Amino acid sequence: MAVDTAYDGESGHEKAAITRYDVVVLDRDLPGMSGDALCREILQSGAITRVIMLTASGAVEDRVAGLSLGADDYLAKPFAFAELVARIRALGRRSTPAAPPVLVAEDLELDPSSRNVTRSGRQIELTRKEFGVLEVLLSAGGSVVSSEELLERVWDENADPFTTTVRVTVMTLRKKLGDPGVIETVVGSGYRVPSAAGEKSAGPDTPADPGPLRR
Repeated sequence: MAVDTAYDGESGHEKAAITRYDVVVLDRDLPGMSGDALCREILQSGAITRVIMLTASGAVEDRVAGLSLGADDYLAKPFAFAELVARIRALGRRSTPAAPPVLVAEDLELDPSSRNVTRSGRQIELTRKEFGVLEVLLSAGGSVVSSEELLERVWDENADPFTTTVRVTVMTLRKKLGDPGVIETVVGSGYRVPSAAGEKSAGPDTPADPGPLRR
């Protein structure tokens, strides 16, 4: 098996963001970003990755807390290295869920598994947030997605609903996707990709922006 190592939470987060691992062995006591926080980030990214949590505490409540985060297995220190390897191999043998379908809107394609985006065969490089916004919009099948929903699903459910983050991200995303425009602004409601439902795509220069919305 091929192995990458990270000695703190931040570097582990960077590696997990660019590489799809079958199994991640994660210490809860990592310096910097905690193992708990990194576990949440990995699982919320949508990655199909098995997680083994390691900890110095073998108390029942700590094991329950680790598994409640979404980890697949939990191992208390000290442990036998052979046992860790056996657990890694066992998780690696688990059947992998079917890959999500490629999302298409006319000549635009987004592959959630490989995190690739192409338009008319041209590769488009997107940031994680830009990719997340586009994935949510394409998955909506032409329905309108509010700025608030995008904030909750791509950023954080506790994000400030009055921030301009969504508007700025959509603006840069439109520039990268190019013409003809793909993302339509629905005044007072949000955004949509109408061509994902077989409708004609709208241009990127819709003058009004829905802005953040209250529930």
